[in-house]
Amino acid sequence: MDFANFLIQLLNSVQYGLLLFMLAAGLTLIFGIMGVVNLAHGSFYMLGAYLAWSLAARTGSLALAIVLGTALSVLFGLALERLLFRHFYHRDHLDQVLLTFGLIYIFEEMRSILWGDDVHGVPVPALLGASIQLTDNLSYPVYRLFMSGVCVLLALGLYYLIAKTRLGMKIRAGAFNHAMTEALGINIKLIHAVVFALGVGLATIAGMIAAPISSVYPNMGSQVLIMCFVVVVIGGIGSVRGALIAALLVGLVDTFGKVLLPHVAGMLVYMLMAAVLLWKPEGLFKQ
Repeated sequence: MDFANFLIQLLNSVQYGLLLFMLAAGLTLIFGIMGVVNLAHGSFYMLGAYLAWSLAARTGSLALAIVLGTALSVLFGLALERLLFRHFYHRDHLDQVLLTFGLIYIFEEMRSILWGDDVHGVPVPALLGASIQLTDNLSYPVYRLFMSGVCVLLALGLYYLIAKTRLGMKIRAGAFNHAMTEALGINIKLIHAVVFALGVGLATIAGMIAAPISSVYPNMGSQVLIMCFVVVVIGGIGSVRGALIAALLVGLVDTFGKVLLPHVAGMLVYMLMAAVLLWKPEGLFKQ
């Protein structure tokens, strides 16, 4: 592998890892703070991809589609938390698994009714349709760099929200001790609603920005869900910092594994997870 090919694969692995982080961050926030095992998290990624395809076709602008889709997904997350998830915070994890597993089928049926079962494509915006020439024969799409930039900005924004703001302080307090936080006069139900909507929004944005480089198709959320859980387990359940580092590790192992060891590439990520758990059963970082 020459340097140009290595650079392309490195950029691909970072872009994939950052996209996984956006998904895993929402998943680890929901579980770490609310204690809810959400198997339907991949469906929000699928929702984002279909919203990008549908809204971009109607508005003629992917950027506008992302703004509208993000607003709709946050509202959807608030409604879903209020109507369903709020009643399962203190229930057994098995009840939560059954609820979210059932939601996967409901979301798939809703997707089929609203958008059909065909495979769709979302065109890359003309402004981001160029490529950076690396060698005479190799180039790298500007849109992939744009995706990485959006993920980095959202990661920095999430860090600032959690670590530097008053709302973040309340979120961290609620994750540490629900009862004491509520006794201090903080509306823990509102905190849970905000966290759930934030998780849904991150997953939906990931689906919307990924849509132009991948097809929009049924059951696409199921494929990323397993990888999200791998990232959360490796990074440490409840740790956003761990999710970022684990996502980048998984991106590197998966991307370079497919290039260098294609026959065993499907096993490498799970071998990484097994090795980390043997070394640190709680993951790389604790909550």
